[in-house]
Formats: sequence, C-alpha cells, structure tokens
Amino acid sequence: MSPHAHPTKTALPELLAPAGSPEALRAAIAAGADAVYLSGKRFGARKFAANFSDAEIEAAVRYAHSYGIRVYVTVNTLISDRELDGVLEYLSWLWSIGVDAVLVQDTGLATLAREFLPDLPLHASTQMTIHNSDGVRWAAELGLSRVVLARELSLYEVARIAEETRDTGTGLEVFAHGALCYGYSGQCLLSSVIGGRSGNRGMCAQPCRKAYALVQGETDAYGRPENLAEVTLKEKYLLSPKDLCTYQHLPDLVKSPVASLKIEGRMKSPEYVAIVVSTYRRALDAIATGTWEPSREAYRDLLMAFNREFTEGYLFGDRYGKLMGRDAPDNRGLAVGRVERYDGKSKTAFIRPSCPVTPVPGDGLLITLPGEAGRELGFALNTATTVSPRGYLLPVPGPVPEGSLVYITSSPGFDARARRIIAKPPEDLLRQLPAVIEITISSSGSVAIEGTVTRPDGKTIPVLYRPDQALEPATTRPLIAGQLEEQFRKTGGTPFVVRTCTIHYEGGLFAPMAILNDMRREFFRRAGDLLAASYRPAPEEIGKMREALKARKSGRSLPARSVREDAGRLRVAVIADTPDNVIAARDGGADAILFEPAVLSERHTCGNRVPGDFFRMQIQEALDACRDTRTRFILKLPRILHDCEMEKVLAAIRDAEQEGLAFCMSENPGTSHAIIHTCPGIALHGGAGLNIFNHAAATRSVPQYILLTLSPELSRTDIAELTASAAGCGEVPEFALIVQGNSEALVTEDCIARLVRQCRGDRGRFFALRDETGRIFPLHEAKDCRTRIVNAAELCLIDMLPDIRDAGITEIVIDARFRPAAYALGITRLYREAADALGETGSPGKGKLQDLKERAKALSLGGITAGHFLRGLKE
Repeated sequence: MSPHAHPTKTALPELLAPAGSPEALRAAIAAGADAVYLSGKRFGARKFAANFSDAEIEAAVRYAHSYGIRVYVTVNTLISDRELDGVLEYLSWLWSIGVDAVLVQDTGLATLAREFLPDLPLHASTQMTIHNSDGVRWAAELGLSRVVLARELSLYEVARIAEETRDTGTGLEVFAHGALCYGYSGQCLLSSVIGGRSGNRGMCAQPCRKAYALVQGETDAYGRPENLAEVTLKEKYLLSPKDLCTYQHLPDLVKSPVASLKIEGRMKSPEYVAIVVSTYRRALDAIATGTWEPSREAYRDLLMAFNREFTEGYLFGDRYGKLMGRDAPDNRGLAVGRVERYDGKSKTAFIRPSCPVTPVPGDGLLITLPGEAGRELGFALNTATTVSPRGYLLPVPGPVPEGSLVYITSSPGFDARARRIIAKPPEDLLRQLPAVIEITISSSGSVAIEGTVTRPDGKTIPVLYRPDQALEPATTRPLIAGQLEEQFRKTGGTPFVVRTCTIHYEGGLFAPMAILNDMRREFFRRAGDLLAASYRPAPEEIGKMREALKARKSGRSLPARSVREDAGRLRVAVIADTPDNVIAARDGGADAILFEPAVLSERHTCGNRVPGDFFRMQIQEALDACRDTRTRFILKLPRILHDCEMEKVLAAIRDAEQEGLAFCMSENPGTSHAIIHTCPGIALHGGAGLNIFNHAAATRSVPQYILLTLSPELSRTDIAELTASAAGCGEVPEFALIVQGNSEALVTEDCIARLVRQCRGDRGRFFALRDETGRIFPLHEAKDCRTRIVNAAELCLIDMLPDIRDAGITEIVIDARFRPAAYALGITRLYREAADALGETGSPGKGKLQDLKERAKALSLGGITAGHFLRGLKE
C-alpha cells in the first residue's frame, strides 16, 4: 500500500520508480515515488546505466529512508561459481545498510541468501520468467516476498494468479510504464548469440532495436533454407515494441490485487524520471480521492518525456500490431502537426496543428516523411514560427512533402519544468511524514525538544534533542509560545509535517530567531538520521551474519572430482518436436528422446485447425514409438505455460502416466512445481530454460531434479567449476549440456508472420530474419502462437566431447526441433558414433572428431559455432 493513500481513501499500490543514477534517485523522490530501485556497479541487469558506487548506494539509502522511501537493489543477473562468495558478501553489506529488498534472478543465490541472510527481503526479478500461479507458489516456498511478473500477462491473468496464490502472502508487481522487451525476460539469448553480450549478465546490446528484413523460401531435405527472397515490408524494425503506458487504465490497476506498479527507465534521464513519476503520482492520488479524470496535458507530458509510441501492453489486451512499433526504434516525441504544403523559396512548411503545443526556438524537431519507414528529417528550431488562425509556418532545413508528420522530440522548456520538480518538489508530490513535538523550556532557559516521527509502515521513532545554548532573560520583547510553535512548524526542505506541537514554557525569556531556526533544523536533522538508522539491523545481528559467512567461506573447498564407473560413456539425448523426429532419433541411436509436442493455446486465435486432444495424441504416438526399446522417453514441456495452458498439459500428463510416462523435463520452475505437486510419480529433468549457472542453483534446486541441463552461456571452465563444486554437496543430479542445434534465442508472444497475413502454425515455407550483416535467423511459429527465433549458426561441439565428459557432463543433448526427420536421423548417428568411440577408447583422436565435425557441418543450418563453450561471455 502506498503511504500516499489516506486510511479513509482508496488503498493505492506502491509507485516504484527507476533510479539509474544518484540524480535520478533524487528526481524520483521529489516526484512522489513510494520506492525506488537501483543497481550497484556489479551484478545488475542494466550495466550500461550510470548506476551507483557502494558509497553512493549507502548515501542513497540514507537519503531515501530519511524521506520514508523504500530502496530496492537489483542483483538480477546469473551468478557464476567464482562470484558466489563475493555476491553473498555484497548482499550482506546491503542488508547491513538497511536496503529494503534485493531483486534476484539466480535461484542458487536466492537459496544461499535465504540461508545466511534470512531477514533480507528478496524479490523475484522479471528475469526469473515467472508467469503462472505455480511459479509464484515456487517463489514463495523459496522465501521470496514479491514477484515481478512477466510483462506478457493480461490483467485478468494477473488477477487469477493473485487469487490462486493469496494464501502465500506474496506481493505481485507489474510494469506500468516504459520500454518493453520483445521476448520473455530471462529466456532471451539473442544479444548473447549475436555478440556475446548476455542480457542474463546485464549486458544486453538491444538487438531488438536493430533493423531486420523478413525473408522466406523453401527448405531442403535437412530443413535448410533455399531460394530465399525478401518479403517487401514497409517496416524495418521488426522486433521493436512500442513503449508501455498504462496511464489511462490506472483505475483498473488500483482495483486489481497488484502490490506495486513499476516504471521502467534506469537508463533514462533524471528529467524523464521526474515527469513520468510525478504524472503517475498525481493520477494515483486523485484516484484515491475519487477525483481523477484522464488529462490530455498529462498524457502529452508522458509522450514528451520519451516514447516509441505508446501501447497499453499485454496487460490490457494489446498484441501484435497494437503492441509493436516496427517503423522506428527511437523516441517519437510529441506529434504536433501535419505538413500541408512546402514553400521552397522561403524554406518553410505550413503545419496544420494536431495538438495545442506549438514549437518554439530551441526545440528539437523530427519530421517523418511519407512512404518507406525510417525516412525522416531531424533538426533544432532556431527561429520562431509564424502563427496564423489555421496553423503556422515552420522554418525547415529541406523539402518536406505534404502529409509529413511533425514531432517535438526535445524541449528546453519541458526539461526546465522537470528540473524545477527536482529542485523544489511541489507540495502535492512531496511525501510528508508526521512528527509530534514537545518543547520544554525551564525557568533557567534550558531547552529540551522531544518528539516522534512516524515511518510509512507505522513504526514510531523517538527523537530527543537538548541544545547546548540556553535562552536568556528578556529585557524588552520576551519570546512567546506562539512564536516557538510557529518556528517549529516550518519544515520546508524536510520530509516532515508537524501534526502537534506542545509547548511547556512560562515566558520571560528571549532567543534570536536564528537560534530557534538552528534548533529546529538540528532537531529535524537528527530525526532524519534516526529515521534512516531505524531501517538498519542491530550491530549484533550484523556480527552474527558475518561470522556465518566467514565460516561458510573457510569451510568450502573444491573436492577432487571422483571418476564415475561409466565416466567414458556419454549418453546421447535428442530434443524432438514431432513423432517423425522421435522415430528418426530413436533409429539414429539416441539414448533418450526429449519430446516437446505442440501445445494449443486458447489465448490466441489464428488459422490452426487441429483436434482439441492434439497434445495427448502427439504424446501417445511418440510414447508408443519408444515403447519396448532401449530409448528413454521424456516428455519435454515448453518454456512458457500460462495457467490456462498448464491445466490441459497437466491433465495430459496424468493420462500419459497411465500409459507408461515416467519422466518429464521442465524449463521453468513454475512448471516444475506444478508437475511435482500434481504428478508426484513423475521423475523430473530440468531444461536449459532454468538458467543453471552455479552449483548452488544445481544442488539446492526445489523441487529436486534427477538431471539438470546447464546454461548454454557457460564456458568450459565455468562448467568444470560448477560440477566440481557440486560434487562436494552430497547427492547431486546428473548434468546435461546442449551440444548441437540452432540455439533458441528467444520466445515471444508476437507473430511476425501476421505481417504477410499467414498463419504459420503448421510447417510450410521457411521464414527468417536477415540482419544488417546478412545473417539469417530462422523463425518458428508453433501451435501455441508464440514465435521462437533461433541462432543463425548451429551450435556444434562434437569435437569437444572429451572436454565435455571431463568437465562432469553425463548427457549430451541435440536440439533437433524445427528440423525434418532426415536431419534428426543423420545428426543423431554422428553423435552416437562419437559417443561410442569415446567410450571405447577414452579419446577417439583429433582426426576422428574433426571428421565427425565436418560431417555435422555438412548437415548444419547456417554453418557451425562453438557458442560460449571456449571463450565464455563478454564481461
């Protein structure tokens, strides 16, 4: 609940503001935020923001807490084994300085923090990809007090999740304003596979804002594209979403069970933060009193602050064209008019206004030209416009055709208004904490000022100040009690408002106003210090925590790896998505089939026309293909399963269990939680979507897995460190690694095929994106109407199998999804041959492995890559 909501008014959700710098933090507080989120220089998901040094974090926490503002610090990246000790120490320091919560992505870090820092509140970052009720239940069992839900949920789905998980007490947070990611956060490897900069490590290079062409063609017998041709499209920025703006729907959000409304923007300016936060603050406060109506002026302010055009987002039903801004990836500014004619002699354009705002000298303008997207003219206006009743003449640096649209993208006057909010917060925005003061002045002139200040959570902080200076007997104009009260009610520049001021004073004394002002300022300075200190744990608690961390660190050592009896044999597993591929992989010698059938979704409407029990039918056919063979059958579930899909999937698993299904692979903790609690007889494998990046995530996973597929972003060294550390943790799962296939780079709710008015639910023509370097990224739209983008080059580690085995991997995985049976058969045979040779000789020799690599390359789509196995990610 927001402290801005009066107990007799409508309860408000928390307004959570971004702070990418100390200046932005001050802007957020001045503009009326209830809480801010920020990052240090390490371990945050926005490494390209200015961020905060340790000293700046400590100062920020103290400053925010003196105003009763909560501070959340993001540590929402995946953490490697060699970083775990340092990150735990960092979290312990954050706890010691009174941080209100830490946002995390890494499940291993979360489990360790719960053990060693049980009083530090943890929030699940949106990077955890929690998007269903079981995901929230899993987070609650892990000890997380809040979940930032995936942006892809509708408000109906959010409300359903809240209802299903009400008993957990877990708060739900949603994004209300700002930039949107194209794919599900935490599952996006696009930046990683393109340039080695991982969003899971805070290094996303934003490839979704780049230009792409849509290409189509046919495929050969192995699923490789042929005869590619570009699809003619007006749009170039095919993966660029509009910016989220829920301003118009704030009453719906206030009525919803959402605990916090999050504004995105840690890479935005302090001026942006001031305008956006103040706009939402005023709207929420008006909703609380029943006096709010949407304001066109406020909406224009949001547009001026920054926009790529606005969408109401998945929260309020926008999808596809309504959500995507494929014509441009940058700030659109405020649309102010349309060109009616251009005069080449005067180099002016006559503008028909579309809003009351007229450009003035100093404004930055953008004129978008009709026709192909991206044709535009940008310039700074240096001379005034000539206004007429129907519009105005605008000086322009070049010809602009009729129909061109005019936008203001920057305005010195607008920025100045934002800076005034920061410098001198308006009274309706400034948070005011109630203070009670009692002033006692003895007959000798000694002064005692006692009182309390109350935090937003209701906790009362006592304050006592005894000034050294005493009041003197008056000679002419004695001080009266009313003057004292008047002076001590002046709280400008502080977060306090004096509710009551009691004076015990018999009169007859004198003090200059300057002395009284100093006393007042010192009392409130001490009140701010005590308020900030009240958020910090007791020194003895900090000491105990540090001793526990010291004992953990000194007690840890990497055990020598024990060689298993079957260390020479690597099992070969194949991910297949059709019964035909299951049969091909089986015939190619796979030890295990990971079958990922198509899941139909009621959330979408398209051209798919298949039986309602299609999912069950696929499972039965694939299960029968592996029955009475040496091939283990594992049902692999997709990375994304919303609640409405989960119900049907679980029902199908229960039916398949009666037919002999014994194993499932989950890519998401929510799915794992659902399977364990609904089908306890199923043995669980963990997929790459779980982002297993360190031994703590592997060995402390809840629920327990019998096998875990490690993150594809780990290097050979990282894998060896993880498995060695895990070996000292008692009973641990086996480890698998994806070694072949076009890596799944992202999954999105968007359907690019709609641009060509086709449904791609069934296999047909090949569609892909071509980037500016000519690389081809295949697109796959499944029957759940979600798009998967896979890497342009195919991962191939067949020549690295000795290193993979020696690093502690027991199962190698071929991802044959989206490819025909001929590929699945051929590539499985190659890895079967390599694994058998490795088991027979211990090392097949470089020549043999190189030959197998060349044969795998001949089957590949887009050539081959070693991924991150050799060099790791860029840091």
